[in-house]
Amino acid sequence: MKIKNVKFVTSSPSIKKVSLIEKKAEYAFIGRSNVGKSSLINMLTNSNLAKTSSNPGKTQLINHYMVNEQWYLVDLPGYGYAKTSKIKRAEFMKFSKEYLLNSTQLRCIFLLIDIRIELQKNDLNFMTWLGTNNLPFIRVFSKAEKLNKHKIKLALNHQNLEISKFWETPPPYILTSAKTGMGKDEILKKVEKYNTLSL
Repeated sequence: MKIKNVKFVTSSPSIKKVSLIEKKAEYAFIGRSNVGKSSLINMLTNSNLAKTSSNPGKTQLINHYMVNEQWYLVDLPGYGYAKTSKIKRAEFMKFSKEYLLNSTQLRCIFLLIDIRIELQKNDLNFMTWLGTNNLPFIRVFSKAEKLNKHKIKLALNHQNLEISKFWETPPPYILTSAKTGMGKDEILKKVEKYNTLSL
């Protein structure tokens, strides 16, 4: 799949407003704050639509982008650390989960995880929540350019070992880098596959 055009559609504070947009397949991107989500989205779409910042927590609404006039890329607020109050962070997570549970057009969730660090409790908790609710997701390991092949292999083995304590089979994953473009084709192939299945 090639990205021919992408445009911002709407920012929504709740699933109620999301339900008003045109019905097309949706693909959600979510992860801990500062995981590099906005940079990855910009890399995927060949654009600068998603706001990037050295300060985590820039995304605070459900942001819909129309891609190729065919499907929506949905940018959700990051969880974990952000320069906002606990009340605000809880609010972000509440409406993000409501969207994930109730969107009738959601095809897959791309869960971003920093490949450089050990599996964090909030990542594991969120994965468990997705699995408990039978929501399809793919682990998207970001910032892979920061590690060599040997360290990437060690990191993946450690991640899967930790997950195997709770999961019979580790969820699928894609290695990515917003700087080098690694993983772009794999993600877009997944979207293309789901688009075909949803016809």
